[in-house]
Amino acid sequence: MTPRWQVEARRWQAEAERLAVENARLEVERTELHSRVAELKAQVVALSEKVATLAKLVFGTSSEQQKPAQPVARPEANGDGAVGEQRRRRGQQPGSAGHGRRDYSGLETREEIHDVPEGERVCPQCGAPYHAFDEEKSEQIDWQVRLTRILHRRPTYRRTCQCPVRGILVAPVPAKPIPKGLFTSQFLARLVVEKYVLGRPLERVVTALGDDGLEVAKGTLVGSLQAVSTLLAPLDAGIRARNAEAGHLHADETSWKVYELMAEKANHKWWLWVFVGPDTVVFLIDPHRSTRVVTEHLGIDLEAGSLEEGRHLLLSSDFFTVYQSLAGVEGLEPLWCWAHIRRYFIRAGDAHQELKSWTGAWLERIGGLYVARRELLAAPDGSEHARAEAGFAAALDAIDTARKTEAVDPGLHPAASKVLATLEREWEGLARHQSFPELPLDNNPAERHLRNPVVVRKNCYGSGAIWAATLAARVWTITATAALAQCNPLAYLGAYLDACAAAGGRPPSGPALARFFPWAASEADLSVWRQASPGPAP
Repeated sequence: MTPRWQVEARRWQAEAERLAVENARLEVERTELHSRVAELKAQVVALSEKVATLAKLVFGTSSEQQKPAQPVARPEANGDGAVGEQRRRRGQQPGSAGHGRRDYSGLETREEIHDVPEGERVCPQCGAPYHAFDEEKSEQIDWQVRLTRILHRRPTYRRTCQCPVRGILVAPVPAKPIPKGLFTSQFLARLVVEKYVLGRPLERVVTALGDDGLEVAKGTLVGSLQAVSTLLAPLDAGIRARNAEAGHLHADETSWKVYELMAEKANHKWWLWVFVGPDTVVFLIDPHRSTRVVTEHLGIDLEAGSLEEGRHLLLSSDFFTVYQSLAGVEGLEPLWCWAHIRRYFIRAGDAHQELKSWTGAWLERIGGLYVARRELLAAPDGSEHARAEAGFAAALDAIDTARKTEAVDPGLHPAASKVLATLEREWEGLARHQSFPELPLDNNPAERHLRNPVVVRKNCYGSGAIWAATLAARVWTITATAALAQCNPLAYLGAYLDACAAAGGRPPSGPALARFFPWAASEADLSVWRQASPGPAP
C-alpha cells in the first residue's frame, strides 16, 4: 500500500504542473491582450486625430491664414452697464481709404427726365415764373435679361432671261456655329459659362430661360453642348500641348463623379486633374488616379526614366504617391508644398492639446520662411537682395536645425514624431525651394483653380456621361487659360464660336485657330476679349 504522503506528493506535483501550464497559457494571453490594448490605443489615437481633422474641416474656418495678434481690447460699458470688450465693426473701418464712387458711364444709358409740371413753375403768391438754371442728376442700375428672336429673311430672285446662268439668286445662309442650330454664338457662350464657370445646373438654366420667356427643352441644350464640345476640341488640344511643354507646373487632383457605366470600372468615382503653367491651365478627367495620367500628359517615358533630351521640369505638388514616383525621373525635380506639411503640424495640434505650443512654434518657423521669401522677392538688386537671400536661407536653416534636434528627443510625443518623420522624408523636395525662390512655396495655385469645379460638383454632383466630363474639362481648360490673360470668358468664347461659324460650323485651323491662343494673340484681340461681352441687339 502506497504511503499517504506519496499520494499527496503526486497530487500536488500534478497540480503544480497543471498550474504551470495554466500560468504559461495566461502569460501568452496576457501578452496578446497587452498587444491588443496597445493596438486599440493606437487606433483610438488615430481615430481621435481623424475626428479632430474632420471636425475642423466641417465646423472650422476654411482659411489657413494665421490670425494676426489681436490688440488688447479696451474695456467699455455695454448696454446693461457691464464692462465688456470692444469688438471690431464689420465692413469698412472708420478712417480707412475708400474706393470712391464707381464709374458706370460705360453701360448702356437711358435718360429719363423728371420735370416739375409747367403749372407749378410759378410763384404761388405773385405768379412770377421760375427760370431753369441747372439740373440735379442721380443714377440707377437696371438689370434686364432680354432674349431676342432673330428672323433671317433671304429674298429670292428668278431669272427673267434665257441666258445660261443661275436661274435663282438668294443670299448665303447666315453663318452659324452649329449648322442648322437654333442658337447664336453668344447664346452658346453664355450657356457654357452659366453651366461650367458659374456652376448653374442645366435644370436651373432651363427654368431661368422659361422665366425670361424662352421655353426650351433640356435635351435641346444638351445637344447644343455636345456640338460645342467638338468645336472646342482643337483649342483645348493646343492649350494642353503648350502646358505639357512648360518648365514649371503646379499639379493637383480631386474626385469627380461620372455616372456612365464602364465595363472595366465598378464605381462612378473618377478624378479631376489640374496642371497650372505660367500661361496655361489644363484640366483632365480620368477614371484613374494613377501615374499614367501625369506621364501621358507630360510625355514622360517611365521605362526610360527621363524626360525628353534637354528638357527640365519643376513640378510643384503635394506628397501624393503619384508625384513621389516621378521624383526619380531624370530632368524632373519636385517642389513639395510647404502648405501641406504645415497642415500636418496643425492637425497634430488639433488632435492633441498638449502639442498646441509645439505646433505654434512650428507654424511660426514656417511663417517666417514665407515672410523671408516675400522680402526676397521685394528686395532690389544689390546688397539688399543679398541680405534677403541670406534671410531666406537662415529661415530654412532654422527649420532644418529644429527638425533634426527634435527628432532625436526621446520624450517627444508620438504624434509629433510622426509629423517630423514626414518632414524628414520629404525634406529634399521642400528644401529645393531655396534654389528657386521665385516660385511659390506651396501648391495653392493648383488648389485655387480646382475651387470652381468643386463648387460645380456640389451643385450638379458630377457628369452624367463621359462626353459631358470631357466637355467640362475642355471648358475649364479654355476659360481658366483665358482668365490668366484677363480675358472675359463670355467675350472670348463668343469670339471663338463666331470664328467657328465663319468656318462653316467647324473649328478654325491654322492661323485662324492660333489667333485664339492667349499667349500668341494680338493686343487688339486681347483688348476686345478683356471687355464685357456685348449684350443683345436692340
